[in-house]
Amino acid sequence: MSGANQIREQVDAVVVGAGFAGCYMLHRLRGAGVSVRVFEKGTGVGGTWYWNRYPGARCDIESMEYSYQFDEDLQQDWEWTERYASQPEILAYINHVADRLDLKRDIQFETSVVRAVLDEESGRWLVDTSAGDLLSAQFCIMATGCLSSTNTPDVPGLDSFEGNWVHTGQWPHDGVDFTGKRVGVIGTGSSAIQSIPIIAEQAGHLTVFQRTANYSVPAHNAPLDPAVQAKVKGDYVGFRARNKEMPFGAFADVEGREESALLASPDEREVHYEKWWNSGGLTFLASYADLMFDANANDTAAQFVQRKIRETVTDPVTAEMLIPDQVLGCKRLCADSGYFETYNRDNVDLVDVRKAPLQELTPNGLRTRDADFELDTIVFATGFDAMTGALLGIDIRGRNGLTLADKWSAGPRTYLGLMTVGFPNLFTVTGPGSPSVLANMVPAIEQHVDWIVACIVDMRDASLQQIEATISAEDEWVDHVNDVASLTLYPSCNSWYLGANVPNKPRVFMPYIGFPTYVAKCEEVVANGYEGFVRT
Repeated sequence: MSGANQIREQVDAVVVGAGFAGCYMLHRLRGAGVSVRVFEKGTGVGGTWYWNRYPGARCDIESMEYSYQFDEDLQQDWEWTERYASQPEILAYINHVADRLDLKRDIQFETSVVRAVLDEESGRWLVDTSAGDLLSAQFCIMATGCLSSTNTPDVPGLDSFEGNWVHTGQWPHDGVDFTGKRVGVIGTGSSAIQSIPIIAEQAGHLTVFQRTANYSVPAHNAPLDPAVQAKVKGDYVGFRARNKEMPFGAFADVEGREESALLASPDEREVHYEKWWNSGGLTFLASYADLMFDANANDTAAQFVQRKIRETVTDPVTAEMLIPDQVLGCKRLCADSGYFETYNRDNVDLVDVRKAPLQELTPNGLRTRDADFELDTIVFATGFDAMTGALLGIDIRGRNGLTLADKWSAGPRTYLGLMTVGFPNLFTVTGPGSPSVLANMVPAIEQHVDWIVACIVDMRDASLQQIEATISAEDEWVDHVNDVASLTLYPSCNSWYLGANVPNKPRVFMPYIGFPTYVAKCEEVVANGYEGFVRT
C-alpha cells in the first residue's frame, strides 16, 4: 500500500500520457506556475501517433485543422506537406512542438503509472509508477488518450503460432517486412482499411478476415496545395473560429447542404453525392443535413456508397461481402486510398468470419470453422478498448477505496467528461461524456486542457484544495449524453462508440455529440460558479 513515508516527490499535478493532450497540459501548467510531472510509457512523445506506425497510417482530419492553435507563430511556421498528414509527419510535428517548448525535460519516458490512490486524510493523490516512483500530487490528470489501449482478441492458440504476429496499434518501430509472405489481416476497421492496400502490394498473398463490413469513402489524399495552405494561414484565427461553430469542430469551410436529402430528387442526390465522393474525405457525411438523423435520408447515401463498392470490386461475390449492413456513419466512416480496388488483385482473398467464425490459431496459421489458412504473418487490426480502456488499465482508487473499474462497471459515468463522482481532483482529458472522438481531437483537447488549467488556477487563487462533481450533476449529464445520442443514428449499430468491439464491455454510448453546444455548457458551468461541482 502506498504510504506517506515512502513519498519521493511532491508536485501540484501529475499528468499521465505525453500525446497531444499531455504535451499541451504540461505547457499550460508550467506557464501557470503549477509544478508538474508527466509520465509516458513510450520512449517519446506522440501518443497514438507514437504507437500506430502501421503502413498507411494517417489522420482523417485535414492537416491544416489537425494541429494546435494556441501559438500563432507555430501555426505560421509549420509547413504541412499533404492534405491528410501521415503518421511520420504528425509524429515529427508533435516532436517539433515538444522541442520548441522544451517539454521533454519534465516528461519521464518509458514509465507507466500503475496506481493512483486518493489519500483521504491529505486529500492528495498518491501515484505509483512502473519505475518505482511514488509521488504525492494535489491533482491527477489523465491524458491517456481515447484510442490508446489496444484490443487484441483472446484467440485460442495464439502462443502456438510459429509465425510473426503484430497489432496495428503497437507496431514495431523498425517496421514489418511482408515481402513474399503469406499474410492474414484480422479486422476491417480504419487501421485495416488504411494498411491493407499497402500490405497487399508487398505480400506474396494476403487474406483478409472480415467480421463486419465497413463503409469507406475515398480520401483523395494529395500533396497540399501551397495556395490552400497560404489561404488558411492568411486567416488562421477566422478559420479556427469558424471550425469551433461546427458540430464536429471541423470542416467549417466545406459547403454542405442544410436541407434534407429526402427533399432532393434521386437525380439531384446522385449528382450531389458524386460531387462529395470526388472531393473525398469524411465530409461526405455533411452532404445533407439529416444523414445522421433520419434513417431514410441515410439510406440514400448508403445506397450510393454501396453502388460504388459494386462498381469498383470486379468479383460480385467479394463485392457483396464488402457491402455493410448497418447505417452509414454509425460506425466511424473511413477514408481510404484504394481499399476496395485492392480486392481486385490476384493475391488478395476475403474471408467472412461472421459466416465461418475464427476458431483458433495453429502453428502454421489460422483455422476458421470451414477451413485452415497457412500464414507467415498475422496482423491484428482489431482496434482499441476505446475511451475507457487506458483509464481502467490503471488501478485508480477514490473515496473509501472505490476503484474506477467498480464505479464504471455498468459503463462510464462522468460530469462533462472531465470528472467522476468519488474521485476529487482527478481530471480526464477528452473523457467519456465529452465530444472527444466525435470532434476534431486537437481542438477538443485544447478546450479541455484550457478549462482544467483555468479551474486549477482559480482554485489556487481562492485557496481551495478540492473539486468534485456532484451526484445529481453527473446523473443529469449521463442522461443528457444519452438523450442527445438517441436523437441520432449513431447508437443504431454495434460500434466501438458503444464499446461493442470489446467482449463483456458494457454497451454505453460514450462520446457527446455536438462540439459547440458542449463548449457553451462548459463556459456556462464556470460562469455559474462551477455549477455541478463542490469546491472546498
